[in-house]
Amino acid sequence: MELPIIYKDEALVAINKPHGLLTHFSPIARDANECALQLLRDQIGQRVWPVHRIDRKTGGVLLFTLQSDLVYPVQQQFFDHTTIKKHLAIVRGFAPESGEIDYPLRNENGIVQTAITNYTRLATTELPIPLGNHNSVRYSLVEVYPKTGRMHQIRRHFAHISHPIIGDRPHGCNKQNRFFKNTWQLNTMLLHAAELTINHPVCNKKITLAAPVQSEFSRIADLLKLKLPDFKQVAHEKPE
Repeated sequence: MELPIIYKDEALVAINKPHGLLTHFSPIARDANECALQLLRDQIGQRVWPVHRIDRKTGGVLLFTLQSDLVYPVQQQFFDHTTIKKHLAIVRGFAPESGEIDYPLRNENGIVQTAITNYTRLATTELPIPLGNHNSVRYSLVEVYPKTGRMHQIRRHFAHISHPIIGDRPHGCNKQNRFFKNTWQLNTMLLHAAELTINHPVCNKKITLAAPVQSEFSRIADLLKLKLPDFKQVAHEKPE
């Protein structure tokens, strides 16, 4: 598998990670025989260091450094919540036009952590397809800005407000997931990390790394008649 590289200079490299690919190997995903870190290292022929993670089932921007001494300066931006992360998701129902989800989440060690997610609804759709007790199905396309970075934060937050992300297991709606699999053969989750803005650790200038949605996300959006925002790769000023 050749990974799509969306940005590369002497310090950083970023890819548009495919849905279903781990960032790096993990004991909680023993079935995986490849990961983004390994594939990217072999593809460009040099060592890479991940500075953040996105879920296995989430596609989109994934950033690595090419120098070990740059890992901490970049990671610190995530810890300090100075990065700007934008995701796109398709969720069940008509979500509110905008909102902030301030709902603490418990991590894998049982510790409750502050978690905040902002979002804006971009579009809605209603199709005359009966499902359960309803004569039609409703969905929303949302733009999501997580302010914190907890495990499965976006997925858990949208489940909390009763607008679960389509294709999400185990936080989503089993009835909807079966419907999408049986009707449109969807086997992935409709969550995409579209943009990441950071301060470049060498030139100290803001750069925005942008990744177009992948084929399955685009295919389902077309079937649902949800218009995706115009995507333009953001220009970057590379360090001198």
